[in-house]
Amino acid sequence: MKQIHKRIHEEGTRAIIVALLIAAVVIVGMNLLWPVQTFWHVLVYVYFAVVLVLVVRFFRVPIHRKTTILENAVVSPADGIVSADEVVMEDEYFHEQRRKISIFMSIYNVHINFFPFDGMVTYYKYHPGKYLVAFKPKSSVDNEHNSLVVQDPQGREVLVRQIAGFVARRIVCDLEPGDASVVGEEFGMIRFGSRVDVFLPLDAEVSVHMHQIVRAKSSVLAVLKS
Repeated sequence: MKQIHKRIHEEGTRAIIVALLIAAVVIVGMNLLWPVQTFWHVLVYVYFAVVLVLVVRFFRVPIHRKTTILENAVVSPADGIVSADEVVMEDEYFHEQRRKISIFMSIYNVHINFFPFDGMVTYYKYHPGKYLVAFKPKSSVDNEHNSLVVQDPQGREVLVRQIAGFVARRIVCDLEPGDASVVGEEFGMIRFGSRVDVFLPLDAEVSVHMHQIVRAKSSVLAVLKS
């Protein structure tokens, strides 16, 4: 059991137990009412097996994944696919144009989020909001989201925004300004499908392209100018 807890995020314990209980109640009830096995019995078994596998996969922790350590690099804070690479006006913290890289996470991705580089948290704020489909551009500001800014030892800052999606209804993050940022260490997670936006300086050298699959802790999103 100790090994399982290392591989499954603590946030997943309740969800997995609930999924198991629902599956048990439905399957036992169905067999009590209709003991003769039919095609529909098999279909229900397969359905719950798939659901349980997806729930367990969703909360898995990539404990064997190596963290990329590279000078001036901004490492991806999330697993997923690059859904946006554009210059936008960032009005919450910087109040200036920034290069935004968006990473869309499907239910098949690891949903734990990790710090993009070493430094310190200089800003953190939670914003209640809507639950639009996460890949829509307006979800960045309209949806429920968390914004945190990480500053490296050279004073360069990057804003990371966790965005809840249509299915994701819970953002997990507990930070305060002054907290340490260590590249590859967990800072939070978003449940069941969502998006993470990374706001970079305009002179950052972006290392990814649209529709590229990236991996948290290991894929380099960009390299900052010294």
